[in-house]
Amino acid sequence: MNVCIALYKGKGRWHNAVVRYWTKSEYSHAELLMPDNTSITITPFNRKGITRTEFDCNPEEWDFICVPVSPSDLTTIERFYEETKGLQYDWTGMIASQLLPYHIKHRNRWYCSEWIAYALRLICAVDGLHKVSDLSPQALATLLPHRPIISLEERPQLKNWNYTAPKTWGGANEPKSD
Repeated sequence: MNVCIALYKGKGRWHNAVVRYWTKSEYSHAELLMPDNTSITITPFNRKGITRTEFDCNPEEWDFICVPVSPSDLTTIERFYEETKGLQYDWTGMIASQLLPYHIKHRNRWYCSEWIAYALRLICAVDGLHKVSDLSPQALATLLPHRPIISLEERPQLKNWNYTAPKTWGGANEPKSD
């Protein structure tokens, strides 16, 4: 089973352009795509805070990094979502972390890639959060250098969420030959 980090590279609105420019990145937003095709995210101008909704997107505007998870990992992510659902956007932390060489975190507030990084840390899927002050979508992608960036068409579908990587990707998750 996998969860996928959905990385937004579309044009978007003015704030997407600001994030891309400031972080020198192709990506301006991130969402955590769950096996049931819902995504967990928070956006700066949504008063609902952290939400979970059906993932509906233009496939040309997103890249994906899939991370294998166990059923207990998925339960941990679900529990983290329930604990943080509705919490608001961390403007102070996001801006201060860009201006200072430290990760600034407002208690009980999050931004998209920061929430995903912490969810993945809870299941031991990422290392090195302590070394990163900037948890932009691009920084999140670099925390998973061993996982390939794929398109929507390559993303494992619900029927094959146990699938981790084709042989051509190589690495520790390469399927064994029979």
